[in-house]
Amino acid sequence: MSPWKQLPTSLDPRMRQLVLQLRRVKDHSGLSLQSLAARTGYSRSSWDRYLNGRALPPQPAVAVFARACAADPGRLLALHEVAAAALDGAARDTRGKEAETPEEPAESEEPADVGKGTRDDEPGSGRRSWVAVLAAASVTALLALTALLMAAPWDHGGTPDRPAAAAGSSAKDRDGHPFVFQAGKDYACSVRRGKDGLLYAGYSNTRTELLGVGSAQWPVVEAQCLLRHHGFPPGLADGAFGSGTERAVQRLQRDAHIVVDGVVGEDTWGVLRHDTR
Repeated sequence: MSPWKQLPTSLDPRMRQLVLQLRRVKDHSGLSLQSLAARTGYSRSSWDRYLNGRALPPQPAVAVFARACAADPGRLLALHEVAAAALDGAARDTRGKEAETPEEPAESEEPADVGKGTRDDEPGSGRRSWVAVLAAASVTALLALTALLMAAPWDHGGTPDRPAAAAGSSAKDRDGHPFVFQAGKDYACSVRRGKDGLLYAGYSNTRTELLGVGSAQWPVVEAQCLLRHHGFPPGLADGAFGSGTERAVQRLQRDAHIVVDGVVGEDTWGVLRHDTR
């Protein structure tokens, strides 16, 4: 196996820790980049970038990487969360410094030479000032949006163990808060029957979301809670679709006499949402 390339000296320490751990896991598995690509669905060139610190891998890529290498995804996902937060914070700091950069001094108000036309009421004289104002407003709005997305999912109602049910985006709750994987987290599961007669655990209302190994979002928590309710415990209800959840789904599918593929789709949601006990 060829030696790894030296990581860039400018690489954030938290990103460096993630990359080094990914390299250790890959080396231990003995998989080549080509084999890794075939098993994960992410290209060889993508893994080359991820494992050499040139790009942060997506969270689902880290989860499916752990499964392909027969490794525990918990530590890798925790390192990924720390690295992602560090890189996002650095990006926000950079945008903040750009926003604080003072504007260029206004042009001299000394009388211009005759015939050069520099009066304020002439066309185009105020265009630069308006461009500067609009640019500053855009940066401010971008920073505000980033701060909102980075806020904890519990800042606007709900409790740490009971976020509002997701509606629309599968990666966010109904207030727009993104799902963030927390290693070792086991969300409380309280399954109740809704007015439509279906079962809900309170994390997502979906009946069609396609979930498989590598998924990490609120609907996964919902599916894990419903699996527990039906007597097929997947392990922790942590929102990360790993091998334990896959096996629990397969047992449910086999018991319900539907296609056994370990993937939660419309048919499997139909079984999960109905109480057959």
